[in-house]
Amino acid sequence: MIDVISIYYNKVKKVGILFISKKCKYIILTILIFSSILTTTILANSSMNNISNLQQKLDSIMKSEEKVAYLTFDDGPTIKETPKILDILQEENVKATFFVVGKHVKELPQIVKREYEEGHYIANHGYSHNNKVLYKEFKNEIINTDIEIRKAIQVEDYCSYIFRFPNGYKSKMYVKEKRKAVEILEELNYAYIDWNCLNKDSEYKISNYQLIKNIEDTSKGKNTLVILMHDTSDVNKSSIVLSATIKNLKNKGYIFKNMYDILDEK
Repeated sequence: MIDVISIYYNKVKKVGILFISKKCKYIILTILIFSSILTTTILANSSMNNISNLQQKLDSIMKSEEKVAYLTFDDGPTIKETPKILDILQEENVKATFFVVGKHVKELPQIVKREYEEGHYIANHGYSHNNKVLYKEFKNEIINTDIEIRKAIQVEDYCSYIFRFPNGYKSKMYVKEKRKAVEILEELNYAYIDWNCLNKDSEYKISNYQLIKNIEDTSKGKNTLVILMHDTSDVNKSSIVLSATIKNLKNKGYIFKNMYDILDEK
């Protein structure tokens, strides 16, 4: 305690107080410590409020009356599918959100860099995309994915801020683990989001017609859409139907946004 007092006392002397009683020294020390704690608390609360606001915004966008479509692609990047999707998005002048897997970012950083440079939002989908690993090492999965994103896009302080649970938060898998994971996300200044529209490209092998129809079916009666697709090709290829999907949505009056638009309103 004496060392701490001396440190604060020396700071006080440096600002011009050359003489001070022992009693005053303890009073000033108390004020300085209290100010430090108060400042830290204010900053922490501000950070928590920001992330709380973001989570509330993400929770509410699907209830919006505005006709907006958020195209989101999970599980990439991949060498076969992601560049094709990026080409189409560029042709259609649409910005999307990519929920990337850390291990794939490490393998294909040049594709993630292209996503970022072309104005798409890079969000976090965990490092391994293996639920057994994800929930045992959840914090590291988030941090390590952001580290790989930073390396790929060459932005030292980049943080994704937005996470998507594999299979979605609302799925009946790993319910207890996901509740605990949400607490960790809050510690890391993260929010999470699911979807309310999808083409079911990763569920089973279906026709291109059905991929398009699934978007139509799952978007009925909805204004703001968060659309789940995948930039992988292990089951179906969304790139084949992406242009038609975008055109259909445009014809129905939807405009396109990505998660940058949400963060700007945080």
